[in-house]
Amino acid sequence: MISHNETYLPLLQWQTIAKQHRERALRWTEPCRQRKSRRIKHPILDFLFVYYPFSPGRLEQWHPGLHVNLEPSSTLPQTLRGKHYQINEQGVSLNPTSLNDKEQTRLKRIHNLLTLTQQRKANYSCFGMHEWAMVYRGSDIRHRESVPLRLSQKEIDHIVESRPLCCSHFDAVRFFAPEALPLNKLKPTLEDREQFEQPACLHSNMDLYKWASKCMPWLGSELLWNCFQLALNARELDMRASAYDLDEYGYTPVPVETPDGRLEYERQQRKIAADAQPLRQQIIDTLATVLSLANNQVPPSRDKANNPAPDLTRFIHP
Repeated sequence: MISHNETYLPLLQWQTIAKQHRERALRWTEPCRQRKSRRIKHPILDFLFVYYPFSPGRLEQWHPGLHVNLEPSSTLPQTLRGKHYQINEQGVSLNPTSLNDKEQTRLKRIHNLLTLTQQRKANYSCFGMHEWAMVYRGSDIRHRESVPLRLSQKEIDHIVESRPLCCSHFDAVRFFAPEALPLNKLKPTLEDREQFEQPACLHSNMDLYKWASKCMPWLGSELLWNCFQLALNARELDMRASAYDLDEYGYTPVPVETPDGRLEYERQQRKIAADAQPLRQQIIDTLATVLSLANNQVPPSRDKANNPAPDLTRFIHP
């Protein structure tokens, strides 16, 4: 018997959804493969596939997510035959009790980090200066091969030295030029990143795609895709607010070295943070349910108004 908490998808319906998800992803992943084959680098569109260990092919794969039961098929894709899926006469669905201790520990760590981030007060005073700190003094300019700088090194160094640095994100700080590290008010490390990450941070919001990818297949491809889109928006602002010249790629700068530029950066940063908030909460809530079910515990109550079983049928286009 199918649980009343589950969405049941007939064969043709879920095959259509899976096909349309792959076609949607291919519009982003195929150009990335083509650029790679020609040894061309795009500083924004390719970044997520380089920076995060989640290949274009994995983004193309479709997973229904928790609380979805699929009608079985003799031609079931291999991705839906993985160890976390159960297949029986009732259908094909995710089985949280298949999680081993190591996998549960990883999900708990992600759940804790995102919960703390969600609860922390937002800080909108960084103005994207992390990218400037990375090219300070010009000793190691990460995108030198594909993107020129729009200001002289002397101007960049002056801006870094005259603006307060308050970057809270370890994976940004670790790419700072060595000379810029002492200028940062905060000292996040890999071990204590949970104490620093906060919901206004552009990189913390971009990282929702990373955490979602590490939580697959439990979150489902629709939530992963939404995190991917958010990460693209965050990366675009990240680079437009940097010292790089993106004219060749069709992007105008957000000149955070000026008062107007800082106002524009904060406006866009607040929009991205607002878009990130419900996605982060979805990940938090889903992981809480998965971890409870993995230990045969009663999962947190699911408010059908705020956390319903996914209506995947709405993604079928006429």
